[in-house]
Amino acid sequence: MTLVLVAHGTRDPAGAVVIHEVARQVRTRLPGVPVRVAYADVRPPSLRSVLRSLSGPAVVVPAFLASGYHVRVDVPAQAGPGVTITPPLGPAPALVAAAHDRLIAAGWTPRDTLVLAAAGSSDPRALADVHRAAVLLAARTGTPVRIGYAATAHPHITDVVSSAPGRVAVCSWLLAPGRFHSVLTTTGAPVISAPIGPHPKLADLITRRYLESRCYSNAA
Repeated sequence: MTLVLVAHGTRDPAGAVVIHEVARQVRTRLPGVPVRVAYADVRPPSLRSVLRSLSGPAVVVPAFLASGYHVRVDVPAQAGPGVTITPPLGPAPALVAAAHDRLIAAGWTPRDTLVLAAAGSSDPRALADVHRAAVLLAARTGTPVRIGYAATAHPHITDVVSSAPGRVAVCSWLLAPGRFHSVLTTTGAPVISAPIGPHPKLADLITRRYLESRCYSNAA
């Protein structure tokens, strides 16, 4: 059964490189399982076109950190009836741990004012997922966590950083480089972590989502 990893999509070539590297890591964890990459928006191939090219069943894993429009509407519409779609990746504790690793690598210390930076959404369920990630990050770091958004939602990340006291560390709650992460680099924060990217914990989580969906399908 093919695993189709569907990401948001970006015009930044570096973002596509990251998603393909994540797919490569998943292939090493699932020998013999075909792993394909698709995008919900912005760049080809679309999820619909990838699924049409397959000769057998597929499991679609949405590579999203919150349950916004793409996860709830766009991905199911492109997948069509009868296709298994796993829950999105966020706000899984494993990904919060991966984001924490990136934050440490960027130079964060517990004395910094910590801000979780997410893409943003008009969907309250997606924003609730971001708040859940902030709660998990606060528990992991022992530090209060503020939230800022790169687009759509409020407060905007630039406003949060400019009003925060002391040295500010921005934890990127994003999967790959692209337009949203580029916004973070304009905030002036002295510490900005890299996107989660091809972190082993991300590949492990995608693998687990696929295997859990297979077990459920076999049980049914």
